[in-house]
Amino acid sequence: MYIAIAGNIGSGKTTLTEILTVRYGAKAYYEDVDNPYIGDFYEDMSRWAFQFQMWFLGSRIQQTVTMLSDGSPNVFQDRTIYEDAHIFADNLHQMGLMSSRDFGTYMKIFDIQSHIIPRPDVLIYLKASVPTLISQIKLRGRDYEQNIDEDYLRRLNEKYDNWIDNIYDGEVMIIDKDVDDFVRDPSIIDRICEQLDARAGR
Repeated sequence: MYIAIAGNIGSGKTTLTEILTVRYGAKAYYEDVDNPYIGDFYEDMSRWAFQFQMWFLGSRIQQTVTMLSDGSPNVFQDRTIYEDAHIFADNLHQMGLMSSRDFGTYMKIFDIQSHIIPRPDVLIYLKASVPTLISQIKLRGRDYEQNIDEDYLRRLNEKYDNWIDNIYDGEVMIIDKDVDDFVRDPSIIDRICEQLDARAGR
C-alpha cells in the first residue's frame, strides 16, 4: 500500500505517519525541509516564491520516485506533491507573491509529473479547524511557528477543502481532528487501520 497523509500545518501528519509506520512495520517518507531558498524566501517572498516552490516540487518528485521503486510493501508519505501545487503554490499566487507567468510554468511541470507518478492507494486527509491547528502548533513548540497568522491557516484550510472536494480524484479517508484525537485515544488508530485493511482487501 502507498498511503499519503495530507493536512494543514499542525494537523498531525508527522505524528500519524510515525504511528502507522510502526503499526504496519512500514517505511516512512517525510517532507524534506532543508530548502536552500528558505532564507531568501522569507526575506523577499515575491522575489523567491517560484524558486522556493520549485525546489519543493523537485524534491517531492525525487522522493516519490525513490519511494515507489524501493520495493517496500507498505509506504507512508508525510505530505504530498499535490499539496505543494494546489495548496501552497496556488496560495502564493493568489496572494500576489508568485506571478501568473511563474505559476503557469510551475503548474505545467506539475501536470507533467502527475501523469507519470501514480496516485496514493489511499490519501488520509487530516481535517482540522484553525483553533485545533493553533492548539497543536503551540503544543509542539516550534519557535518559528508560534506567531503563525490565523488568517493564513484559514486560507490554507479553504484550499485544502476545495482540493479534497473538487480537484483530487483519488480515494480519500477523512479524519476530523476536531473530534478524533488519535494521540489521546488509541482506539481511533485501530479504526483507521481497519479501514485501510478493508480497502487493501486484507
